[in-house]
Amino acid sequence: MPLLGLLPRRAWAALLSQLLRPPCASCTGAVRCQSQVAEAVLTSQLKAHREKPNFIVKTPKGTRDLSPQHMVVREKILDLVISCFKRHGAKGMDTPAFELKETLTEKYGEDSGLMYDLKDQGGELLSLRYDLTVPFARYLAMNKVKKMKRYHVGKVWRRESPSIVQGRYREFCQCDFDIAGQFDPMIPDAECLKIMCEILSGLQLGDFLIKVNDRRIVDGMFAACGVPESKFRAICSSIDKLDKMAWKDVRHEMVAKKGLAPEVADRIGDYVQCHGGVSLVEQMFQDPRLSQNKQALEGLGDLKLLFEYLTLFGIAEKISFDLSLARGLDYYTGVIYEAVLLQTPTQAGEEPLNVGSVAAGGRYDGLVGMFDPKGHKVPCVGLSIGVERIFYIVEQRMKTKGEKVRTTETQVFVATPQKNFLQERLKLITELWDAGIKAEMLYKNNPKLLTQLHYCESTGIPLVVITGEQELKEGIIKIRSVASREEVAIKREDLVAEIQKRLSES
Repeated sequence: MPLLGLLPRRAWAALLSQLLRPPCASCTGAVRCQSQVAEAVLTSQLKAHREKPNFIVKTPKGTRDLSPQHMVVREKILDLVISCFKRHGAKGMDTPAFELKETLTEKYGEDSGLMYDLKDQGGELLSLRYDLTVPFARYLAMNKVKKMKRYHVGKVWRRESPSIVQGRYREFCQCDFDIAGQFDPMIPDAECLKIMCEILSGLQLGDFLIKVNDRRIVDGMFAACGVPESKFRAICSSIDKLDKMAWKDVRHEMVAKKGLAPEVADRIGDYVQCHGGVSLVEQMFQDPRLSQNKQALEGLGDLKLLFEYLTLFGIAEKISFDLSLARGLDYYTGVIYEAVLLQTPTQAGEEPLNVGSVAAGGRYDGLVGMFDPKGHKVPCVGLSIGVERIFYIVEQRMKTKGEKVRTTETQVFVATPQKNFLQERLKLITELWDAGIKAEMLYKNNPKLLTQLHYCESTGIPLVVITGEQELKEGIIKIRSVASREEVAIKREDLVAEIQKRLSES
């Protein structure tokens, strides 16, 4: 077994002790099952690794922990996104974190190499999901669903070089909205762009622009420029890098690494510099090359209709027809789009944050058919919000402004200035909890009043309920405002009603 040679001497004792355990139920005689041996080797390796003096406790590369402060900000962002999805009639759903490897392969083009494959654990080759779109298509085909409007929030994994300073990770959250079904052209597509505008405007990230193109226009452009059909997807993947690389570098990749003729690359270069509104769509109808390509004309016709609907939605000024937009994923078949921030809110003199696109999507009419035994297609269009990049922008902005985040929602703190009042505090807090009021108390028999009040100030709890011997005798309770430090006495039986009144007024 090759792994055995990698073990240091000090790990052999641990390994032998593992191997001398009684065989598992499925083993016979002295024959030990392969899984038990593998487990013993892995346990010994990990033990030896932990014994190293330079062992560093850290998260894996490209991942992060989220503190309570981070979670408050993230939940606010997700609440806004999900409420928008629901406003447009979407239903929530979820899929497994991993899929059969065969389900995911040949769906992402050159990016397929970024999938995380799992070790065979029982006869199935598995991979962590790369996005939420392919699992959704698999779900539609498997359950024979022909029409659905859904949203999905979940983690995905990509084995790429992380750039933490730009909000790029190997494990990250995606928020997807998709419309599946046969509908009249461009109506669902326009609604997806409307949703992107609503979310990005609601998050107040600054001015933004949504670039749109059509995969049929991209393929028509390639054909008109002389790109061999066998190289369409490879060249499309290169064009998709124009938001990160200069044209000369992209051109070099296409020519030197992918074997494209230099003159063909130059023709493509003439097109990818074009961007504008519906007037550019009209201009492309007259282009001597594109006007001869049926695919391109179909795409241009749909974009013209799309701009009509976008005008009615009142968002046409936020949309730019951009021939450099390619979207490298293989499953796109029609309209594609990508939102970028034009200006990230920063203090004067600071460099703007470069995080790339913050939302993207498009039409994928053939993906569901790949999973259907009879190849039945379900047209789909959708979008994905880049939560991690948005979260990074919001986080940096809060740091710059010195904003503090309250990590709990506690409304009332139950306190006492005297000893031996734990039972009375427990009765009070139970009454508050049962009334649906968010309340806390210190887990001590005899806490000092100053300690209790300091806790309220440090955590932002607005109200304190105070009880003691005198209050108990008189049948009253004191309510203290943490901000103003004013106290009022009320009847004990009026406690819940008074608290609810104050909270409704705040």
